[in-house]
Formats: sequence, structure tokens, C-alpha cells
Amino acid sequence: MTRTVLISGASIAGPALAYWLHRHGFRPVVVERSANLRGGGYPIDVRAAAIEVSRRMGLLPALREAHIDTRRSTFVNARGRAIARMTPDDFTGSPEGRDVELPRGDLARLLHEQTRDDVEYLFEDTITALEQDAEGVHVTFRNAAPRTVDLVVGADGLHSTVRSLTFGPETDFRHDLGYAFAGFSMDDPWGLDREMVAHNTPGHMAGAYAVRGKTGLVGLLAFATPPGFTFDPGDVTQQRAVVAAAFPDGGWEVPRLVEAMRSAEDFFFDTVSQIRMPTWAAGRVALVGDAAYAPALLSGQGTSLAIVGAYVLAGELAAAGGDPAVAFPAYERALRPFVERNQQLASSGGAALIPGTRASLWLRNRVLAALPYLGPLKRLLSGRVDEAASSFPLPDYAPAVR
Repeated sequence: MTRTVLISGASIAGPALAYWLHRHGFRPVVVERSANLRGGGYPIDVRAAAIEVSRRMGLLPALREAHIDTRRSTFVNARGRAIARMTPDDFTGSPEGRDVELPRGDLARLLHEQTRDDVEYLFEDTITALEQDAEGVHVTFRNAAPRTVDLVVGADGLHSTVRSLTFGPETDFRHDLGYAFAGFSMDDPWGLDREMVAHNTPGHMAGAYAVRGKTGLVGLLAFATPPGFTFDPGDVTQQRAVVAAAFPDGGWEVPRLVEAMRSAEDFFFDTVSQIRMPTWAAGRVALVGDAAYAPALLSGQGTSLAIVGAYVLAGELAAAGGDPAVAFPAYERALRPFVERNQQLASSGGAALIPGTRASLWLRNRVLAALPYLGPLKRLLSGRVDEAASSFPLPDYAPAVR
């Protein structure tokens, strides 16, 4: 009997999981809150084991075609004068050309195109209730008629509905790292070409990103938050006001970025947070990607963990014949050490990108300026991302015979 798996979330982890479940003979159904795929978005990285998963999906040529090929990152002072310039390799320690960087919306589109002919998608809907018993999981939706499925997987991000319904409130598992950020599209008054430009003051960073093949820029405003910082996820007007208040003035082009943020149609705001859970499954319900183990923006590994996690979860379900009592613990045993190692990358990321004091900012700038000239010593400072991303030996799971 073909087992039906309902997946909540159509961004990265959800469609990737749907692809592999279909390959293994399951019937995946994806429900997505948004009315359609979300385009654009800030650039994300696909690294190491996630590159190999993409190759096995037949997606790697398309990913490389969408690669934005960032050539350098430039940090500037208040007058716009360059303090430090470096390549992506200076940051991550990855050999040039091995990783792929592309807009988040482009990756979501490619995953959807890879699965839309084989997978049922329910857009503009969401799960409102889950009830498990020996027959399966009885699911209630906001719009669609209720249905019973064999398994449910939450791939619905940091603010996962499936996690809240099954495991309890988000506050039990979300660990804020002391920062918030806003991303948005803006015009390009500087004519940047495959470059990121950023300006720091203590506890603040303003930046703009030129993506190859895209008109305009991706703007970024990030700042340190006080303990207990909260915001209303449903009030975009309030969120814009919070960001503007964090940047009341500033050098370089900060006022221009704030003005663009106020009116951007694709404005996005959130805290920089991790999800840490003692288990990623309960009965017939499991979590994958940011819903289970968001490593935070500062790690640079959220997308890769989502892709690898989807591959492993589907593979373990196939190996266990669809039995969640066997598959879910195996998925967790295989992946948890890899997840925890990559989550640790975020522990120092904030201090590097958003130093909190004038002294730490001065020291950070001196290190960045010297980094391209350190030769082999550079690996000691910048190689942690590549080492963590490469630390998972990808298993082989035999697909179902069709």
C-alpha cells in the first residue's frame, strides 16, 4: 500500500522531501500557507553534502546556472571608503566553485518545478489541527476538506505550525541569538556587480547585495536586540518602525537603505534564532529543516541542512518500509551530530558580522583586512564553515523500483 505523507511547507525542505519520498514510492502532498511560491529573497548557500544531494536529484546543473557568482564583499566606513575586501573563500574556506550561492526564491522555484508533476500541492492553505491514532493522522485544514494521512512532516520553518500543534509553543524551543534583521529589495544607485557592500557601527550592520542577473539590490539591515526582545509577526507596519528606530541616523548610505526598507513590497523581518529540540518526532509526526533544527542565519547552513535532512528522512522512511517507529529515530541518530556541529557555527557569527563595541569592531576590521593575505593561515580562521558542512558522509538509499 502506498503511504501518504502530508508535508507542511513549500519552500526548501518541503519540496526536497517530496521529491525523495516520491522516488521511494510514497505519495507526498504539500500544503503551503502562501498563495504561490515566494520569489526573490536574500542569497543562500548550498554546500558540500547538499551539493551531492542536488546532484542526485538532477538539479545541480540548474543550481550552477542560477549561481550568482559573488566576486567580493567590501566593508566600508562611514564615508564609504573601503576598509576590507575579500572573496567568499576568505569567509568560508571552501575551494572556489564548489559551493553554489543563489537567491532563495530561485531554489524554491527549481525544487517546485522538479516536483510539481508528481506531487499534489495545496497552496493558500494551512493545517489547523492534527489528531493521531492507529489509523493515521487526521488533519484539519483552514480551507481544504479534512483528510487522513499516514504521516505528517513539518517543513514549515522557524515558526512551524506543525511543531506548535504537536510539540508545544515555539518559545519552548526557540533560542534567540540576540539579533534581528530585515531583508528587502531596493534600487541600485551604485552600479554594483556581483558584490556585497556593508557598513558597521557597534551593534548594527547595513548592507546591499548585487545578485548576478537580477536588477536592483537586496538590502539588509541587522542589529543587536536587548534581552526579551519581541515583535508582532503579523504587524508589518510595526516591524518596519522597529527597524527604522534601530537606525535613526548613520553614515555611508544607511538613510537610503532605511527609506527603501519602509516601502519595499517584499520586506521580511525576523529574529536571528535557532530551534533546539530534544526530539524531532512524536508518533506519526516529524519535523525537518528549520522547523526542527534551524541553525540561524549566522551559520550560513540553514539551506544545506534542510536539503540533507529531507534526503535522510525520506531515505530512512524507505529503509523502514514507512514505519515511523523505526524511521524517525534512525533519521535523528544519523543527522543530529551533523546538525549540532553546524549550529555551533552561529556562536561566533554575530561577533564577526555585527561587533557590539567600538573596540571589537576595530579588531574585526583589522582581521578582515588581513585575511586575504594570510595564505595557509587563512584556513585556521575561515575554514570552520567548510569543515562543518563537509562532516556528514551522505548515505545511499536505494529508490523504489518503478
